[in-house]
Amino acid sequence: MEKTIAILPGDGIGPEVTAAAVKVLRTIAMRYGHSFTMKEADIGGAAIDRYGEPLPDETITACEQSDAILLGAVGGPKWDKNPADKRPEKGLLGIRKHFDLYANIRPVKAFPSLLSSSPLKKEVAENVDMVILRELTGGLYFGEPKRRNERSAIDTLVYTKEEIKRIVTQAFEIARTRRGKVTSVDKANVLETSKLWRQVVEEVREGYPDVDVDHLYVDAAAMKLITEPSTFDVIVTENMFGDILSDEASVITGSLGMLPSASVRADGFGLYEPVHGSAPDLAGENKANPSAAILSAAMMLRHSFGFHTEASAIEEAVKSVLEDGYGTGDVCGGDKQVVSTTRFAEKVIEEIEREFVSDHIMLSYV
Repeated sequence: MEKTIAILPGDGIGPEVTAAAVKVLRTIAMRYGHSFTMKEADIGGAAIDRYGEPLPDETITACEQSDAILLGAVGGPKWDKNPADKRPEKGLLGIRKHFDLYANIRPVKAFPSLLSSSPLKKEVAENVDMVILRELTGGLYFGEPKRRNERSAIDTLVYTKEEIKRIVTQAFEIARTRRGKVTSVDKANVLETSKLWRQVVEEVREGYPDVDVDHLYVDAAAMKLITEPSTFDVIVTENMFGDILSDEASVITGSLGMLPSASVRADGFGLYEPVHGSAPDLAGENKANPSAAILSAAMMLRHSFGFHTEASAIEEAVKSVLEDGYGTGDVCGGDKQVVSTTRFAEKVIEEIEREFVSDHIMLSYV
């Protein structure tokens, strides 16, 4: 099958981890009979340097002509003093808004071989397997009016019933494919938007009698993520709460370098990116962990293309390489072997190749 993918390497370690993911995708295409056309474009600081804008028209066009987007990272101290509309992060916010990518999906799964790297006790971190759905195009980050002067500042928190319903419905649909539990996070004891949020969740749940639902205030949810993270299945929440909680949950795995994410809309089109930032101190050192970028590519195959077998092949390959004792410096210690960004990607590719050949040898005997 033919697919076109917009590749937005971005800033810092973005180009390195994205290059690793592209190599893995090319292997998948070759082995599973697909054709992936890669269109590279600039975003963030790299786009500012070249075009004077964090999200130039050329990048929008490349994405519009593609079936999905794979992004590296944006930002860095080089652009910290830029005016607000010339910051790298504006490129990411802009692309989410332009394509109406309203649902941010962040799986958080503990790898048994990395439990020693988690800041939580092993018995708390093990068996963690959750998905956090964050509403991505509404709320405090986009509400108007938004202004600041020398004496005061205003940000506006706005949600419509329709915006809430579509993300909540997606949470219920995902829960049906997992353990059948949705936890809705709000601040309904204080915020009017949260009261509406809770009302919509209760309305939507009527259509999903097979899914269990509970409500948590955001402060209680933050505590429970640390004390009982394995009790969560699917968490759904608004933009700012989701931003904070998903970053909190990400450290459970031991490294931000392990966490992929997807930002999608109703028709399956999406932007896929690692949760970690641009880490400019590691840029060009060939030391960054490419796992999150590689796993983001797997999410793209599954959610946007429907290539479930291929996605699972990548996920299992990453897991096997880690279990074999290989990893970048952020997840390695003790008897594990520290490898470079490129070498880790090569190990993942070798594992994909090995499993592919093994599976087809077995099929030949059936």
